[in-house]
Amino acid sequence: MGEFTRQVRALLTKHLRPCWVRGEVSNLRRQSSGHVYFTLKDADSQLSCVLFRMDALRQTVNLRDGLAVVVYGDVDVYEPRGSYQYICRAVLEVGQGRLQERFEQLKAKLAAEGLFAAERKRPIPAWPQTVAVVTSPTGAAIQDFLRVLERRRWRGRVIITPARVQGEGAAMDIVAALNRIHEWGGAELIVVMRGGGSLEDLWCFNEEIVARAVAASPVPVISAVGHEIDFTLSDFAADRRAETPTAAAELITSLFIELCDRAKEAAKNYNRSIDEVLRTHRHEIELLHRRLALHHPRASIQQAQLRLDELAGRFDSLTRRQLLEGATDLRLLRQRLGSASPVQHIHRQRENLAALGRRFDRATRQALRREKDQLAVMRARLEGVSLQQTLKRGFAVARDQQGQVVTRKAVLKPGDVLALDFQDGEIATRVEET
Repeated sequence: MGEFTRQVRALLTKHLRPCWVRGEVSNLRRQSSGHVYFTLKDADSQLSCVLFRMDALRQTVNLRDGLAVVVYGDVDVYEPRGSYQYICRAVLEVGQGRLQERFEQLKAKLAAEGLFAAERKRPIPAWPQTVAVVTSPTGAAIQDFLRVLERRRWRGRVIITPARVQGEGAAMDIVAALNRIHEWGGAELIVVMRGGGSLEDLWCFNEEIVARAVAASPVPVISAVGHEIDFTLSDFAADRRAETPTAAAELITSLFIELCDRAKEAAKNYNRSIDEVLRTHRHEIELLHRRLALHHPRASIQQAQLRLDELAGRFDSLTRRQLLEGATDLRLLRQRLGSASPVQHIHRQRENLAALGRRFDRATRQALRREKDQLAVMRARLEGVSLQQTLKRGFAVARDQQGQVVTRKAVLKPGDVLALDFQDGEIATRVEET
């Protein structure tokens, strides 16, 4: 086989000199290496062509599918595949190809009718639950579309409406699929899609009947045909164009994800507001607790008890000290009396002793009177803040079934039985709600 292929190559290169060939560009592919591959075709045949990097850099023609060109070069055989291809050296533009010219004519016609006007385009639903897809059910485009929806956790429903998306009769198939979706009436959004291809492969989406059907759809339509560089009439007629089927899925889910993000942010802001209100209320409650503790009758009673204990201690100390002093004076007098024998001296000492006794009694009575007066004042103050006086002023004391005083609402629950002490008696009551 190798020898045969080499002989064929030798014959072609020997008998076919470099020449000019005219045709229409199709299946244009630009490689990262800089080489350009395309097919040159006319009504009867087609020819595989390659424009190597250095030759491509010298060209001024913007090669694109559908462009009619004249290329100069020679034929060569690619031995590993046994196929022949045309090695282009120069490319000249002769004019637009038939398909491209027809595309531009239809585009201008429909644009003049206002079919592509921005004001007639409708917004894409932000959260569609049911999306109808017009495409080939076996193509890679629908698989890419579904894979992106799943990866981005979209939970809507996808209804695939089968249609041919290439070749003769494909345009009628697409229109029929759109009509079936409209008759069904359950779709909120329609996506018309297919993967990339040549101008001929995508031509059904440039048919006038398809463009009009897309524009007339009562349901918003996304057109996702080909790759980023491909534009079809259905793209212009649709409410939104997506560069690829994958981009269409991202567009649908991006609106969904944006709404989810907004909801999360709103919930976060709400929680922050609630936390701030709770913090404020907790602070106010703490302040009220402190103020209540300072002005509660129990605090006043405790202060009065402390003062009373202090006065009682002082009175006891004073009494003991005065008694000790009197006993000491009496002992001294007795000693002096025992050492002196004259009667007069004894008489004077008796008088002195009587005077000291009177002074002692007077001082003791005065000290007792002062302490009693202070004790009476404190007793009056203490009685003013006593429980009975508090009840007389209109207050009531709540006690639970164990007789414990209830000071906080938080310890109560519906159904608890309480005893309420008033000035003139006690009543029983039941808690209905807290």
